[in-house]
This record gives sequence, C-alpha cells and structure tokens, in this order.
Amino acid sequence: MATKLAALIALAAFLAGPAASEAASICFNGWLKLPTYNPVLCRPRPDVQTRQRRPAPSGSGLTSGYYNTRCPSAEKIVTDAVKKAVDANPGIGAGLIRLFFHDCFVRGCDGSVLLNTTNSKNSDTEREGPPNQNSLRGFEVVDEAKAAIEAACPDTVSCADIVAYAARDASYFLSDRKINIQMPGGRYDGRESFSNETDQLPGPFSNLTALQGSFAAKGLTSDEMVTLSGAHTIGRARCLFFSSRFSEMDSALAAKLRAQCGNDNNNVNQDDVTPDVLDKQYYQNVVDKKVLFTSDAVLNSTETITQVTENANMAGAWERKFEKAMETMGKIGVKTIGNQQGAEIRKVCWRVNS
Repeated sequence: MATKLAALIALAAFLAGPAASEAASICFNGWLKLPTYNPVLCRPRPDVQTRQRRPAPSGSGLTSGYYNTRCPSAEKIVTDAVKKAVDANPGIGAGLIRLFFHDCFVRGCDGSVLLNTTNSKNSDTEREGPPNQNSLRGFEVVDEAKAAIEAACPDTVSCADIVAYAARDASYFLSDRKINIQMPGGRYDGRESFSNETDQLPGPFSNLTALQGSFAAKGLTSDEMVTLSGAHTIGRARCLFFSSRFSEMDSALAAKLRAQCGNDNNNVNQDDVTPDVLDKQYYQNVVDKKVLFTSDAVLNSTETITQVTENANMAGAWERKFEKAMETMGKIGVKTIGNQQGAEIRKVCWRVNS
C-alpha cells in the first residue's frame, strides 16, 4: 500500500509539472490504477480517446537494404550485438522489442526514447516518463552497435534504425528463428524528447477502448493491436501492475504469483509457460486467464476474442501477422532527409549532435 501511495503522489507531482508544449495534455491512467477517475490528474488527449483511426503509416523514404551500399556491415553489426546479448540474457531481447515500441509510439520511430541530452537542453526526456523510468532495457546493446558502426561508417547509420533492427533481430532469436521481420531502413534521428509525451503509451491498466484508441491514433488497427500485444509472451513485469487482479486470474497461477509478489516492486515472468520464447502461447494464456495485466485480460472480449483464438490455434498465423505489424509500426512518424526539419544522424545515441 505504501508503495502504491508513493507512486500516486509521484505521479500527481509529475502531472502538476510544466508541459512539454502548450498543446500537450497528460493522461497516465493506463499506468496507474487510480482509486477513482480524476479529470484533474487525467486530461486525455483527444486522439487517444477516439476510435477514429489515422491513416496507416506509409514509411515514405524507407527501403529494404538501405545500407547495402552506404554501410554494408551495419545490419550484421546490429545482429551480432543482439545475438550476444540475447544469448547471455533473453530478457534483454524482450527489452529491445519493448524499446522499439516505446520509441515509435512517441514522436514516431526517431530514436527519441534514447535521448538524455536534447536540442532543448531538457533533462526530462522520454526515458524519465512514468512508463519508461527504471524499466526500459537494451540501451547498452544499441550503444555497442552504434559505436562499432561509427568506427566502420561514420555519420551514416541512425540510432532510430539501430533500434528497429535490434527489435527485428531480437524477435528472430527469441522465436527460435521463426519470425523474420522485413525491416526497412532510412530513418533519421529526432532532436527532441519530453517525458510527459510518454502518456501516449498504452499501459497495463488500459481497457479495450483505451488500447484501441492508442493504436488508432498511430494508424494501427485493432487487429494489429491484438497482434503486437503478443509480445507479452516474453519479458518480466512488476507486481505493482497486476497484484490487484489475483482474484480474476487462474487460481493456480494466482497462488504462484502471490508467493512471488511479496513486494510490489518484485518482477515475474509475463508468460509462465514459455517465458523466454516469442511464440503464440500468450493467446492461450488470454483464454485461460493466465495473463497478468488488465490490458491483456480485456482481449478476452467479444470484440477481440476471434483474433485471440485464431492466433492461439493456427500454427504460424500469429508469427506472420507479427512480422507485418512490426514492419508497419516501424513506419510511424519516421523522419527522413528532405521531408522533416530537425532530423540528423546522431554520433552518439543518447545525445544530440552539438
């Protein structure tokens, strides 16, 4: 209880702080189970609350094999760095997939999630937002790949592309090489990053309407939302985000989790069956009430259960949809030379060029 109260106080203080821009609005209700809905603490973005879908991301300017002549070793350098990290700790692979998602949903896939030094000289970057602070992983893999690429091909490969390639490669290795995402390149890096803009990320307490609204605001369909949610078959989760749901879960799983969750800050596997494999087990878990978050459980609804059961029962179906959905997500709000201001190829991924 003390941990939850402290989190609520911290969030309230965060929401009371200055906005990143005049038009910004904040709603982290999907990340904290508030006792009651409070419009003062939650000023929802219109584009997140509506079900109206934006046009699908086009990815204009992105191409497959973008670095084949510009920097032929680039993709292999990323692949080698990811393989080494995943072999040592599969959880880092899960972190790299999540890092890509959290990058693309805020300011588009522009590497802004990596910044702690921005063009505006602000320190409250996306890394400090409530959904990201002390929870994102994989930065060291991106930095290692970037350093090696800069040595081979200076000022050529963006950090945004490295994040995208790393998520692609992590998906490949964690799925026992069953998922092959055709990830194009050509993204440029953004120069701004603000913590309060991470309110666009759907959270563990999001209901179905909020989930669909968040994805629709990025040009993604409800089916793509269900498909990308399958990434919750890997990685770990803090007990704080699901300990209120024990009575709604499968009783055997709930008993096991209660024993593991003596502290709200403890972490447990998101998938208790195949925790280190990126596979369709997540969808059977949804049906069997063996998922952790509210945002997982709500997929067992009349509106989405058809997609869930198809993914659970049809061999290879989810993997192919996941490949396409990840490629589509990688096209959200991309910055490419000639059509976006304030874009660059960073020399170091965590700071803008001077």
